[in-house]
Amino acid sequence: MDEAADFDDAVLGLGLPAEIEAALREAGTLRGSDPAAALAHLKRAQSLAPDHPAVLIALYRHHFYGHRLAAARETARQALVVGAHALGLPPAWRSVPACALPGAKTDPRTRFYLFVLKGYAYLSLRLDDPIEARDALVKLRELDPEDRVGGALIEAVRVRALVGDAFDDENASGPDANRMPAFGAAAWARASGRPSLD
Repeated sequence: MDEAADFDDAVLGLGLPAEIEAALREAGTLRGSDPAAALAHLKRAQSLAPDHPAVLIALYRHHFYGHRLAAARETARQALVVGAHALGLPPAWRSVPACALPGAKTDPRTRFYLFVLKGYAYLSLRLDDPIEARDALVKLRELDPEDRVGGALIEAVRVRALVGDAFDDENASGPDANRMPAFGAAAWARASGRPSLD
């Protein structure tokens, strides 16, 4: 049994047992018309496979698109632990060593972890938990310095919220006004207001 390949398939929603697949499909069908019934199906899927990435993704989306941000963030916390286990990382994201994760561009396990951390940071911002958001974004920058999952955009929003309209006015009329948006490491530098080498 190849545990890494199994996790990769799970992230992509492949190889689900029929009962779990049916519960997720029914939840998706009911999400717009009967959110409570949809949640019941998701909870059934979660009881059958509490650590399955596809179940966690579906539960996260249900809460997120239903504007239940605290519940979405709690699901993201669970998903971070599952993703950390798949990568052999410490379960607490704050304890993950500050170095780039290989596979940020193509590896499903790595991308799952990074996207969940990005979502966690975003939800922390939305839930008015700025220290948690900042710390999660610092960790995301350490793990994804090339910004493969777009975390620099969340950092730009965070910085803009701190400095207000002065950030917009300065960038709209300054030397960066007509430049293409930055990507990769330059995006992190620009998002945090630091000069970049691009």
